[in-house]
Amino acid sequence: MEQYAKINFLGAAGVVTGSKYLIETSEKNILVDCGMFQGLKELRELNWCDLPIDVPSIDVVLLTHGHLDHVGYLPRLIKQGFTGKIIGTAPTLAIAEIILKDSAKIHEEEANKANKEKYSKHHPALPFYTIKDAENTIKLFTVEIEDKWTTLSEHITYRFQYNGHIIGATFIEIDINGKRFVFSGDIGRQNDFLLNDPKTPEWADFLFIESTYGNKLHPTDNIEAVLTEIIKETIHKNGNLIIPSFAVERLQTLMYILWKLYKKNKIPNIPIFIDSPMGNNVLEVFNRFPKWHKLSKEDYNAMCNHVNIIQSYKETWETIDDKRSKIVIAGSGMVTGGRVLTYLQQLIDEPSTTVLLVGYQAEGTRGRQLLEGAHEIRFFGKYYPVNATIKSIESLSAHADQKDLINWMSKIKNIPEKIFLVHGEPTASDAFRVKIKDVYGWNATIPKLTDVEKVMI
Repeated sequence: MEQYAKINFLGAAGVVTGSKYLIETSEKNILVDCGMFQGLKELRELNWCDLPIDVPSIDVVLLTHGHLDHVGYLPRLIKQGFTGKIIGTAPTLAIAEIILKDSAKIHEEEANKANKEKYSKHHPALPFYTIKDAENTIKLFTVEIEDKWTTLSEHITYRFQYNGHIIGATFIEIDINGKRFVFSGDIGRQNDFLLNDPKTPEWADFLFIESTYGNKLHPTDNIEAVLTEIIKETIHKNGNLIIPSFAVERLQTLMYILWKLYKKNKIPNIPIFIDSPMGNNVLEVFNRFPKWHKLSKEDYNAMCNHVNIIQSYKETWETIDDKRSKIVIAGSGMVTGGRVLTYLQQLIDEPSTTVLLVGYQAEGTRGRQLLEGAHEIRFFGKYYPVNATIKSIESLSAHADQKDLINWMSKIKNIPEKIFLVHGEPTASDAFRVKIKDVYGWNATIPKLTDVEKVMI
């Protein structure tokens, strides 16, 4: 009798955010990643909708890594009836716990602020999920080690493989009836400052591969030289350098580079303030899992001692009032929320301010607006004029570019039956589709949100 698996594309299909892929089989129903949508309003509104599937029938969730667009929908999944295990590597679950708790706190604070200041059209404005919801989610976390095949049922096994990108990140291989499903998650880069090179798959019957930078090569500019120049300009203007940063990986990488620049006498001892409660917690994850990154204990301690880690909102305001030229690294990386908004509220209208964007800026985010030259941005219910200098360093991205993605596929010994290009905007995915055809002669498809694909297993 022919057996089929049904694949539901519930997120990161035709878009970069909201990763969720459900594989339905006669033995188990497996959800790979459970992220929330970020960016465009019509995508964010999807977060509030129940998933178009039978959620209680999902047996297990496997997580590639801990970023919000891969784990942020988990509390809503549980509210819709999921009761199974949520499985990931130990650092991934540590990061996911930090991100979910931080995200829940922000949701609660923003709902309270909107209700108090009456700038939401929802009465009352509700948090997307609460700290209690996040805690209920974390109770279902189950750690699995990397590089070990684990049995899920009679004909289904899976394993996690090191993938760079952020601490704990993996790609996932799932064998179902002898057919291998490979989910790339987010693929890291070669020669990363903090992480080892990604491993690569050797077999894939069905490949689900990210295409975030499927149409681009990262610039080969010297990051240290570019950063040195920006810092010198900031000091010359007696201004502030504000770096909106992702709390996971990017913030630690920036700390490391700035410390190295100071050690090499490339920059003076300019005060550096780290204002990201979540980023501070992630630093502790680096401390707990030394085998997952390159930093020695000595370098880790020296890097942490070189910066001022802000512990309270009171210290945020003291930093803003500090008249010295300084560097502030604060969440969030796409300027969608977090502490960076408080700094921008006070400083984005000053010509002496420089805002440096250091990661992918999704469509519809404030970061993308700044990148594209917006003369004003809106947050906290008001518009703020942008008189600051806006700069970006794309080469600090934690995502593989087109060349890296093509190389990541190079060890696959067979011709995959199906290749699905996910986690990319349409132009990026389509350019990557053409490149795969040119290099390997393989056909790839670009699924859309809510598409369902039936494959024989």
